[in-house]
Parts: sequence; C-alpha cells; structure tokens
Amino acid sequence: MDTFEGYRRPDGRIGVRNHVAVLPTSVAASPVADRIAGDAGRWARATPHQMGTSQPEEGRERTRSVLAGIGRNPNVGAALVVELGTEDIDADDLADDIAASGKPVETLTVREVGGTAGALDAGADILVDLWDEIGDQRREEADASELVFAVECGGSDATSGIAANPALGDASDRLVDAGGAVCISETPEFIGAEHVAAERCADEETREKLLDRVERRERLADLMGVDMRGAQPSPGNQEGGLTTIEEKSLGALAKCGTRDIRHVVDYGEAIPVGGGVTVMDSPGYDVESVVGKVAGGAQVVAFTTGRGSTTGNPIAPVIKVTGNHRTAERLASNMDVDASAVIDGEPLGEVGERIYRTLLSVADGAETAAEARRLEEFAINERQPRELAAEGQR
Repeated sequence: MDTFEGYRRPDGRIGVRNHVAVLPTSVAASPVADRIAGDAGRWARATPHQMGTSQPEEGRERTRSVLAGIGRNPNVGAALVVELGTEDIDADDLADDIAASGKPVETLTVREVGGTAGALDAGADILVDLWDEIGDQRREEADASELVFAVECGGSDATSGIAANPALGDASDRLVDAGGAVCISETPEFIGAEHVAAERCADEETREKLLDRVERRERLADLMGVDMRGAQPSPGNQEGGLTTIEEKSLGALAKCGTRDIRHVVDYGEAIPVGGGVTVMDSPGYDVESVVGKVAGGAQVVAFTTGRGSTTGNPIAPVIKVTGNHRTAERLASNMDVDASAVIDGEPLGEVGERIYRTLLSVADGAETAAEARRLEEFAINERQPRELAAEGQR
C-alpha cells in the first residue's frame, strides 16, 4: 500500500500542506491580502485576483464558489477573508462557506479598520492567531487513495506528446490503480480527440456530458469569433513542432493515463475523492485551469511543458515535468522531473514510476521548484457577457 503523511482536517480530507490562506473578495482587496500574507511568513498564502467589486450575478457566483473551494482545499488549515467593504461578494457569507468544513476562518473589512495601514496591522494580528490554532498540527499517515492529483500542460511541443505527457499518464494510472483520483481539464484541448476521450467514459451519461462540454466550448469560441480548429496549434506550439490540433489534443489527453473517465464536473466544482479519472470543464489558459482544479480539491498538481513554463500555485505544490532535454537544462531551476530519457529509450514505465514517486514525495512534504521560488500565480476564469448571453442567463 502506498502512503504519505499529511494534515488531517475536520471534514476528514487530508492536506499535503498546512497553509493559512488569505482570500480577497475583489481586486480592490487583493494588494492588502498579498501584503498581509507576504509579511507573515511562508505558511501564509494569498490568492490575489483580478475580479472587480461588482460582477454580473453568474460571474459573481463563479468567483465566490472558486474562492470558497480554495478555502476548503485540504491544504488550507485556516483562512482569512479580506474585503474592501463595497463588494457584491459578502466576506461573512464566504467565510461561512469555508467554515462549514470545520476550519477556523476570520474576516477583515479594509474600510472598517482605517484603510490599508489599519488592515495590514489588523491582518497581521489575525494571522498570528490563526497560525497559533493550526501551526502545531502534526502530519499523520494517509493512503494514496486520498490524493486528488491534477494534471496540466502548457508551452507544449513535440516532446510533450511523445515523452512528458505519456510518462505523466503512466503515473496517473498508478495513482488510479492505488485508489486515488486524477483530474484533467482544459476542454478546448480535447477538440480533435474528443472521440478518443468519449470511448474512455465509464458510462453513457458521462460520455454525453463530456461531448456536450467539448461542443459547448467550441460553440462559445465561435461566438467570440475564434475558430478553435483553425487557431490551434498556437504559433508557439507550431514553433515547438506540433502541426495539427488533433496531434496536440491526443498528446494532451495522454497525461491522464488510460483508465476509465468516471466523472465530468464544471469549473471549480468538487472533484470526487477516490473517483478515478475526472474531467473538469475549464478554459485552455493554464493558470486559470490549475486554479479551477485546486478549488475542486486537488492537493498536488503535475504540469508538463516542452517549451518551458515557470508558473506555480499558492495553495497546491506544482511538479514541473519536461520531455525536452534542452528545456531541462535551460530551466533546470524550474523543473522537477526530466522525462526526456523516454526519447533516448528509457522505458516509459520507469519514467512514470519516477513521476509517481515524486508525487508521493511532494505529498509527504518535499518542496517543488515552484514552491522554493514562491511562484504562486492565481487567476479565476471569468464568465464573459457573450457566454452568459448565449446560455440565456442574462
């Protein structure tokens, strides 16, 4: 049985990190949240984002639900919700959502404590109190079946589809066979290979849901004047050797392995623990895609890149994998696993085993390259007015 040691939360989930999260409800509160966390120490992590104090109702609900999901992620032991005080999202309501998981949660309103200076002082005091509540928690043994593993790719090139993604897929299969969960997203990158993904669905309901989400993403892109099949692969992907959208999509799909797809969830929605492979409907922008999966409960992320990527996440450790030996050398300080040995003839299973062992090691507390360098990008996917209008919700 494969195990790791993590932090058991009141709701029964297990975290691989013990963060105090500082969650701003808007872009106006984001700089304050960032400063409060930055001044506190490495255990405090802020999630500054770009959303305004007012949004259309459906867009506001997405922002609120993503922030609530981030607060409920098992890597978060306690949370502080920060608001300016004029937002449509109410800090107390958001805090209640997070507190339902049994964690200590506090709120801070910038307008009520003397502006930015007062908020920084008050926030510092609150964070010390929250850390006092969770800072002495000790790790305990947990089964690999309790892990939710998010797989992502960005800056893909030809080596992604023949080395890094298949090797990550092998690691994904190992976790699913151990009873764990794997979540893949970026629906636009299913286009051209949706029939392959559909054949992997465990039942007809899941199959229909998956095909519906792919068709919806393509329809929305058309509405905004973007030809997904004509615009992909992107110029950067083409420079990396990819020639068709089918080639890119088949390579991207490989990173979630070969096991049955059992669930399809919406952006930021909870990912079933122990549920095998889940597809999350998300945009193709990788930072937003990663945030959606962390809001859904993923404790660890693996991110493949051929041409190079440096992004991380404030809440979940991100393991960087490349199949390009040149990228492994040039971006050595950003990469955690060099999968380029596959191209030189090393069996795929051996590289997959290395990625799987790295996953368990990171879950045990080993620091990733992105964590060591505090690379903590965070962005929430915004529901666009045309998207809402197309769905008849406005």
